[in-house]
Amino acid sequence: MNTPMKFVNAILCATLVSAGAAAGTIELKVYGLVCAFCAQGIEKTLRRNPATEDVVVSLENKLVAVGTRTGQDISDAELTRALTDAGYDVKGITRTQRSLAEIRASLKDK
Repeated sequence: MNTPMKFVNAILCATLVSAGAAAGTIELKVYGLVCAFCAQGIEKTLRRNPATEDVVVSLENKLVAVGTRTGQDISDAELTRALTDAGYDVKGITRTQRSLAEIRASLKDK
């Protein structure tokens, strides 16, 4: 393979790897959220994880959304354990490409 083609292949590989390492959002359906103190406690708990970039909690929608840092992840088991240990019931976990800004905006629209 000639040198320019090696360079192009290297760039393509780097692009694919960086795209796979992009930050993501994890949305959790959580029951047992009843007050602002609950929301603050969940935020504080999840922010302790070094992979957490930001957290959104909606009492009305029973939603907890966690934005992860680029190239990092938090396992479903780890999230479930953190929330159940705090006294909440996790009913579902979805990984999404929605940003936390989009989630916040959709919550304001409701």
